[in-house]
Amino acid sequence: MDSLLSFLTRVGDKISSLGAVVAAMGCAMCFPAIASLGAAIGLGFLSQWEWLFINTLLPIFAWVALIINGLSWFSHKQWYRSLFGMTGPILLLLSLYPFFQYAWSTYVTYSALTLMVAVSLWDIFSPANKRCNDEDCAIPDDNTHSN
Repeated sequence: MDSLLSFLTRVGDKISSLGAVVAAMGCAMCFPAIASLGAAIGLGFLSQWEWLFINTLLPIFAWVALIINGLSWFSHKQWYRSLFGMTGPILLLLSLYPFFQYAWSTYVTYSALTLMVAVSLWDIFSPANKRCNDEDCAIPDDNTHSN
């Protein structure tokens, strides 16, 4: 069961991050910088579904990433990885709903997408390993290593 959860969190994180970036690439009105990057790589045709991407797909991918990164705690028991993994989707959801009316919300959105991709890349190049078993998850004492 633990290996299935580990697999689902690793794959789900990558898919949700990639989906959020592609959904943002389809919204030229909201995210002109990333949409121009999307048009440069041949994704300009996505602009016809701009409303669907910004109102449906982007929040869905953010929620999936948030839930997957929350569940990843049960797999690897590293709070900082889960915290960084959940920060991007939370910022993205905040920038789409309560902060959308402010001009600086675009910067929050770009930062959130960047953080989501960075955490996914971090997980690819340095996969999380479980640091303790379920019964004993204490922080090791640094005084045990004396010279």
